[in-house]
Amino acid sequence: MPTMQEAASAFLANKRIAVTGVSRRPKDHGANVVYKRLRERGYEVYPVNPNADSVEGSRSYHDLKSIPGGVDAVVIATAPSRAEGTMRECAELGITQVWMHRGPGAGSVSSAATEYGRQHGITVIDGGCPLMFEPTSDFGHKVMRVMFRSHVPKNV
Repeated sequence: MPTMQEAASAFLANKRIAVTGVSRRPKDHGANVVYKRLRERGYEVYPVNPNADSVEGSRSYHDLKSIPGGVDAVVIATAPSRAEGTMRECAELGITQVWMHRGPGAGSVSSAATEYGRQHGITVIDGGCPLMFEPTSDFGHKVMRVMFRSHVPKNV
């Protein structure tokens, strides 16, 4: 069982990452913050929103299978009730690394999604935020990593 640091490093070593839950109304929406930071750090990042054709000035995809060439990893930043469906889609597409975002609130973590993903060979990070770890972190997220350590798993 990898440590959180090992899992985060492996996840962030991927260059093609989808972020689900990116909103058309981005004001401080967690998925949008993650999407923009990954894009700024040079990742090929794809926003996923079933109800939007465009977000943050980029084409948005209605589901993971619509992304040309696929992705290597997925950040789930939707309601927990939608996480299991996304995890099932990841398994169908052969995506083996998934991060369910969780900051100060309830986040996107779903125990059913976590269990399903792990049963299907997916490395599931069930909590925390990719922006809490290098090379995507900033001072604020480093502070949140300490403040919300109960929301960040020790092992995955």
